[in-house]
Amino acid sequence: MYIDGQSGTTGLQIHGRIEAREDLRLLRISDERRHEVKERRKFLNDADIVFLCLPDEGARQAVSLVENPDVCIIDASTAHRTANGWVYGFPELSLGQRRAIASSRRIASPGCHATGLVSVAAPLVRMGILPTDYPLCCFSLTGYSGGGKRMIARYEEDGRDDALDAPGLYGLDLAHKHLPEVQRVCGLDQPSVLVPVVDDYRQGMATTIMLHSRLLKGAPSAREVCEELRGYYADQYFVSVMPFDPTPPTIHANELVGTNRLRITVCGNAERISVTALFDNLGKGAAGAAVQNMNIALGLDETTGLE
Repeated sequence: MYIDGQSGTTGLQIHGRIEAREDLRLLRISDERRHEVKERRKFLNDADIVFLCLPDEGARQAVSLVENPDVCIIDASTAHRTANGWVYGFPELSLGQRRAIASSRRIASPGCHATGLVSVAAPLVRMGILPTDYPLCCFSLTGYSGGGKRMIARYEEDGRDDALDAPGLYGLDLAHKHLPEVQRVCGLDQPSVLVPVVDDYRQGMATTIMLHSRLLKGAPSAREVCEELRGYYADQYFVSVMPFDPTPPTIHANELVGTNRLRITVCGNAERISVTALFDNLGKGAAGAAVQNMNIALGLDETTGLE
């Protein structure tokens, strides 16, 4: 294994999940040479599995340096999530998706906000409940670790800005970089309206879509939508759907921190419905998903090293 971008937040998280595994050997480039193209090329072509934990342009450059056809690349950046020849790394979408990951040498791991949105919207579209022209709106709450080292430092430094004590809405141009993958994977006719929110806690994510029953096929109630989603994910290990609760408890975005699990909760009534995906933005939303994809690509039990 080789992690290109080993010192970034996602790279460190992947390293933490695989360093103790005896079935893997991790190649580590020296810090002083990690920016040298020649040295990177050597590591990129010597590994069986390469994780790219880089900015988009760096990820594209890394792919161009790979000449060994046997190298399997798992890209955690946005660069290849809608690119031809790349498989989207959310295996729970379908049996066919898992098989495609298992046979591919180019796997694009989903974005964190996209993970939440895809997990709740794609099944509803595929089951014919959510029309492809639905004006889908979403808010997605995340811990500050999702912003990488620079944002983590801002939140954890002494004497920080008092504004960081309160939730912060961002991406208000409504052109978030995860929207293209959401639209493509879900099969939507138009991009969703996504408002991401960062708050003063380190990890955890709660991504919520809000639906009007009358605009859905068959006008299902919240309970009926819940049952359909429970059936869709019935055989999945990491993704589950809570039984419908007419008086649901408060959902806290950090409940699944430290796991690779994603839990869906459907709330509402006969007219209005909310569907929330709860997960760790550094787990199923980033590093955990990448390791899960690696396990599948290697023909291993996909839970290995993730429990």
